[in-house]
Amino acid sequence: MTSADEIEPASPRSRPPWHWLATPPRHLAAFAHLWRNVTIAGLAQELARREPDFVALIDGQRAMTRKEWLEEAQALAAAMADTGLQPGDVVAFQLPNWHEAGVLNLACAIGGFVINPIVPIYRDAEVRQMLQDCGARAIFSCGMHRGFDFAAMARRLRDELPDLRHVFVVRPEAGEVHECDYARLLETGRDLPRHPAATDPDAVKMVLYTSGTTGRPKGVLHSHNTIEHIVRSSYEHWGVRPGDTIIMPSPVTHISGYANGLEAPLICGTRVVLMERWDADTAIELIARHGVSGTVAATPFLVELAAAARLASTRLPSMRWFACGGAAVPADLIPAANRAFDNMTAFRVFGASEVPLVTYGWPHDEHLAATTDGKVVSYDVKIADDDGTHLPAGVEGEILARGPSMMLGYANHEQSAEAIDDEGYFRTGDLGRLSADGALTVTGRKKDLIIRGGENISAAEIEDVLRSHPAVRDVSVVAMPHERLGEGVCAFVVGEGTPASEQDLCDHVAASGLARQKIPERFVFVDDFPRTASGKVRKDVLRADARTRAG
Repeated sequence: MTSADEIEPASPRSRPPWHWLATPPRHLAAFAHLWRNVTIAGLAQELARREPDFVALIDGQRAMTRKEWLEEAQALAAAMADTGLQPGDVVAFQLPNWHEAGVLNLACAIGGFVINPIVPIYRDAEVRQMLQDCGARAIFSCGMHRGFDFAAMARRLRDELPDLRHVFVVRPEAGEVHECDYARLLETGRDLPRHPAATDPDAVKMVLYTSGTTGRPKGVLHSHNTIEHIVRSSYEHWGVRPGDTIIMPSPVTHISGYANGLEAPLICGTRVVLMERWDADTAIELIARHGVSGTVAATPFLVELAAAARLASTRLPSMRWFACGGAAVPADLIPAANRAFDNMTAFRVFGASEVPLVTYGWPHDEHLAATTDGKVVSYDVKIADDDGTHLPAGVEGEILARGPSMMLGYANHEQSAEAIDDEGYFRTGDLGRLSADGALTVTGRKKDLIIRGGENISAAEIEDVLRSHPAVRDVSVVAMPHERLGEGVCAFVVGEGTPASEQDLCDHVAASGLARQKIPERFVFVDDFPRTASGKVRKDVLRADARTRAG
């Protein structure tokens, strides 16, 4: 197998930042025997051959059969190649949970392109960083959506980024004129010859950006093999069968929404119902109409689904499982939610974009499902102290994990070297305990990270923006409890000169181009921060203060 650093670029274009990466990297080589060495391009062909009329993907606009999904993806791949895109080029998309995202994802697998999902909440500042870092050659954007013109933003960024050559618009509004929209591209591809790329399952399939603990986004790299393995093995553990219907309210630009919404129907033969926007009452109607059997979603969705089911006097008998995570899960939540349904078992899971689903949950043990964050199945997990020393069962320390579904690395070599230890374990930055029987319980975070409704928010990124305000001498941003979303954003501010109002600071963050979800919900004005003897800010004290203020 040839490592990527031995391959010369096919054209005089910028090399991807991961050109140094060997495939598979050393920390994954020991798990290669667990991979099937397939891509969704080949799997989709086999599924379409066996049962072409099976409806595999449903959104608010359309229900697509396997045959339609494959044929449209083949046409789109041919059209993208006709524009000059080459295997290995990065193709970004910033779309809601629409069926077009599923077509594009399969088309990239067929054409050998690297897919770059970007969450729709991001604006110029974040999107520019991501596209520039990965050297994206094309982006698929919606037009005007929820009051924001995504296509206009993409065109602005194209003028600034020399690698970004193509902006394709999905579902433009009537009367909008664009250089190339998705529908026109698809029709062009139907008449083109098809020459699918011979894609290596070990090759980089996806680059997905996560905020991490600093303002610098990290490009998480996955291969076809790592994603395929986590979907297949978790569905086997949960008892998901071919033909089952899954509902997906999580964004398909997140690792959970991407894997379960766009990949699982082609890996496991399931059907997916995509929700463009979460609404518990709508979810109940869709679950009943389509006979949905389960989902993977953030904790607030489970709480709201159970409450809505009680109000609607329905027990949703088709629902068998609900894997939840992304926010704190109180121990009494799981049994309380289970009592709202006839046949459903909810359970906690733990993972990250870098190590998707370290635990698969306890679908057959309600006590463990409610009191731990799941059962470690396909990963090796160790709990370590600050010096990296392996700690015994039951002792709290940092959670480190390695396994066949771990990322290849970050796009940036230095970030990878810092995140992966000498034994090939990824340092999650989360604290926890591991029992002798493989039950993992997360107890806290070393990372300076805010998880708002399952969305990672970098405190440092917000701090950098607020410090640029003339009335702010210093600022420290921490998580605070949020009744619905798990965590919100609280900013402790040391002022400078004429005091700024909370609205002034909110407007300042909004004007920076950051997503509105990063605007602090609460500002606390202080004379100084609590500090350690060495002068470091005691964020643990500030978090406790924020919890008290939040009541």
